Amino acid sequence: MLPINSSNRDKATRDSGFAERPVVLVYAEPLLAPSMTFVRSQAEALTSFLPYYISPRYLRNGLPLPTERIIVMHSARNGFSRLGEVAFKLFGFAPLFVRRLGKLNPVLLHAQFGPMGLRALPLAHRLGIPLVVSFQGYDATVTDDYFKKSEYYSARAYLQRRKVLECGASLLIAVSNFIRDSLLRQGFAREKIVVHYCGVDTNLFRPDLGVKREPVILYTGRLAEKKGCKYLITAMARVQKECPDWELVLIGDGELRTSLETLAREKLRRYRFLGVQPPDVVRHWMNRAQVFCAPSIVAQCGDAEGLPNVLLEAQAMGLPVVSSASGGMLEAVAQGKTGLLVGEQDDQALAEAILLLLRNEPLRQQMGDAGRERMCAEFNLEIQTRKLETLYRGLLEGSTMPGQVV
Repeated sequence: MLPINSSNRDKATRDSGFAERPVVLVYAEPLLAPSMTFVRSQAEALTSFLPYYISPRYLRNGLPLPTERIIVMHSARNGFSRLGEVAFKLFGFAPLFVRRLGKLNPVLLHAQFGPMGLRALPLAHRLGIPLVVSFQGYDATVTDDYFKKSEYYSARAYLQRRKVLECGASLLIAVSNFIRDSLLRQGFAREKIVVHYCGVDTNLFRPDLGVKREPVILYTGRLAEKKGCKYLITAMARVQKECPDWELVLIGDGELRTSLETLAREKLRRYRFLGVQPPDVVRHWMNRAQVFCAPSIVAQCGDAEGLPNVLLEAQAMGLPVVSSASGGMLEAVAQGKTGLLVGEQDDQALAEAILLLLRNEPLRQQMGDAGRERMCAEFNLEIQTRKLETLYRGLLEGSTMPGQVV
């Protein structure tokens, strides 16, 4: 099954070039969580390399992927397959898996998130190919104490073996300057790091001018602490006192959903929690809404946004955005031009920013147009993926220059 976001590409043309394209292994766990659309978008935008998706196991309720390019250690959940997965995760031992991957003659392995890069390192070594690791957010920002106290072995192992990853990986990709600086604070070598913006498909995420926008403030993303949704709800309570016809629509799910729904019932007049929705539904709501709001914060464990892809998508859809002036949001949003950034956890400032946009339609239009223009110029997925392929080729030829922003 081909991904939804490959619709702008002719499948027959792409398939005809498969035999000539060197294989890149894309490693993610799980394969592939609904929140990882950016991984699929980037991989499927490759034109000079052919992506195969690899993982210990496939997430059956996850994002659709091309089945002919999925390789997992096992599909069944019997005791034997579980034992094999444990052996791989603890010791990097997976000879049959390596043999299957080797038949593809891959040239490079690209792992998503730091801890998964450490897990993929033995595979790259046994296949004799370079390892590239992308750092997205929590993997570069959470505190060492959080990793130390984690119930997950992979998190504790990552803390103890970060230097092993640094030495074994050929290239570390930071999704923003903010993430690069976080990696440097963790002790990673500057000469191994390059900053690369993933980008957004501006052909897929583009406004339909035939759809009338409605009095809707939209949020999409996980309902987790770092997303700051409780501050959005309390801010919307202030907004609805002055603009009662405006509705808050939240798309996504997470551990805080129940408490957030309770807070919304207490505070708000008009709101909807729509749960997890497929990308076409998200785009539909981005086309209906007037303002996009994502007031992310730094969580208590240090988890912070690297470069929220949803902010890029919203701006590509011509939506003015309101967000927090911290982390990767400072790079995703041009303050005062494509959106408004306010202090973290400041629901009053958040409400004032939203009200400013609600009361000023020309400003909304101006920021929406500027956001669309900036996404096409600076965050275009096609352009950014060509830059990623240049990084791949440079790495394979020994000419990649870490430290640059591409």
